[in-house]
Parts: sequence; C-alpha cells; structure tokens
Amino acid sequence: MTPTERALRFDCEGESLVGVLSLPEGDAAAVGVVIAVGGPQVRVGSHRQFLLLARRLAMAGHAVLRFDVRGMGDATGEFPGFEALGPDLAAAVATLREQVPAVRHVVLWGLCDAATAALINRPALAGPAGVDGLVMLNPWARHADTQVRTEVKQYYAKRVFDPAFWRKLRAGQVNVWQSAGEFGAKLWRVLRVGVSPRPAAHADDAAPADYRERMAGGALGFAGPQLYILAGNDHVCAEFLDYTKDHPRLRALWQRPGVTRVDLPRADHTFSSAALRQQVEDATLHWLQ
Repeated sequence: MTPTERALRFDCEGESLVGVLSLPEGDAAAVGVVIAVGGPQVRVGSHRQFLLLARRLAMAGHAVLRFDVRGMGDATGEFPGFEALGPDLAAAVATLREQVPAVRHVVLWGLCDAATAALINRPALAGPAGVDGLVMLNPWARHADTQVRTEVKQYYAKRVFDPAFWRKLRAGQVNVWQSAGEFGAKLWRVLRVGVSPRPAAHADDAAPADYRERMAGGALGFAGPQLYILAGNDHVCAEFLDYTKDHPRLRALWQRPGVTRVDLPRADHTFSSAALRQQVEDATLHWLQ
C-alpha cells in the first residue's frame, strides 16, 4: 500500500520552498516527521532514501514532510549554508503542523550537516509549536584538528589489518613510497596540531566562533528525546564521535536521559544498500513508537 502524497509550496523569508507530504490512511497522525536535507541534496535523498523513509513512516501512521531548502532542488533563492538553515527548518515544521492539524508532536530527522543544522538552530525550533524530538544520523563535525586524525585512525590503521591491502602490496599494486609519504605527512599534522579539540573562547553571550560548540550546546540543551544513528564505516561519523569523546561536556551525551544511540557497524555514510536503509527505517520506527 502506498500512502497518500501531495506536493506543496511554502514560504521561507520571501523564498518558495517545495516539499512532499506523505500521509497515513485517514490523515490521523499524532506524530509528524520533518526530514531535513543537508549538503548538496534534494528531498528524494541519496539512493531515494528520504522518499522511501517517508513512505515507510507514513504507512506506520506518521505524517512526513520532506522538502528542498533554499537554493536546492525546486526551491528558490540561494543556499545559506547549513549553519543558517534555522528559518527553513522552522518553516517546514510550521507547515507540517498547519497541513496536518491532528499532529501533536513533531520530530526532526536529519543526515550529516542537516543533523548538525538541527542542533545549531535549536532556538529557532523551540516553543510549543516547535520540535519535540530529534533523529540525527552521522552529524557533521568536520574541522582541521580532527579530520586528519580521523583519517589516520580510520583509513591507515584499518589498512594494516586488511588482507586485500597485503595482497595488493605483494602483487606490486601499491606505491609504497607514496603511501608512506602521505601517512607520514598526516601523522606529523596530527602531532603538530594536537589531538584535543578546544572549545572556542567567547565573551558573555556572543556566539562561539566554532560551529561545533553551537552543535554541542544544542545537543546538551535540547529537552526532548534524541536518537543518534551512527555508521561504523564512515569518516564523518568517526570524526563526530572523536569530537564527542574529547569534548569536556559532550562526552557525557550518551549517558543523558532521553538520548538513544544506535550503532550500525557496517554502514557507510549514506546507508547506501537496501539492507542498511531498512535498518535505519527500523531504528527510526522503533524509537518513534
């Protein structure tokens, strides 16, 4: 059975956003989900992930809105960057509540920098008509002081234990000197920069210069339930986990009440196989219910 779907346009700071609303039978959904799009993405998602997720959630009784943010897909305007997506997210949440009056709770679901955007823009999503829960997949935490260290740990360390690497090495298919040079350069950068991310200094109520600090503040300040779905075969996710582990306050995130963590060890960044997408859908549904 395919859920009812309808296209709609809605306003965001004078620009026109385009979305698709997926509805369960009877339109009687108590929980609505807004799928936030990050990076160079449109409302369908990589491998049609957002489309398939929306239909699966709607068939389970939830109203789902997936949409193009400003400057992406069929939306007008210029893309403001993920740090400035607060108005887009707030407009989508308000539209879902307006289109489906039966919805009492709204959950924001985001992958990569869309997840980070939700945390950074938490104030824009607060209030009785805002967001009640967050689902975040592989949040973006890219920074010079963690990127190289993550590459060293996730790529070079894994290659040492990869039988395929040694087979290529024996067959002469690996440029040893080039690989050693690349590894040495990156290891030197790790040792020179240091391994601990430092929270950005800021005065009084000024916004921190490092967007990751605003992300940390959003994660720790959000009062509703949060679900993190984390891919084990993804540098972006590994970098996020490194940051949470070394951050003086964020390292306690996984022990906070209301925070649920689901690890998918074999998953890549976009959950690119049908089996992985189903695992994401299952984890999301289980948490929603």
